[in-house]
Amino acid sequence: MKKFVELHLGSHIISHGYDDSNTEIEESVTVEGFSKKLVSVDRIKSLSEKFILTDYLDGRWIYWEYQENYDEVKALLLNL
Repeated sequence: MKKFVELHLGSHIISHGYDDSNTEIEESVTVEGFSKKLVSVDRIKSLSEKFILTDYLDGRWIYWEYQENYDEVKALLLNL
C-alpha cells in the first residue's frame, strides 16, 4: 500500500535536466499562497528547510516550497 503525506505546497522550481554545458535547466513557477496536496512518499527525494524535492514526469524533479515547519515535516516522514 502506498503511503502519502499531506502538505501545503506553493511556488516551485522544475528541473528539466542539463544542457550541453552541464548547466541545470530550471523553470520557476511562482504562485500566491499554498495549496493542500497529497504527496506519495515514494516520490520524495530530500527535505531542506525551504524545499521538498520530489520526482516528476520524464525524469524531471521539482523543488517545492512548503508551508509547514521543517521539524514537523521531518517528524511526519520519520514516523511513517
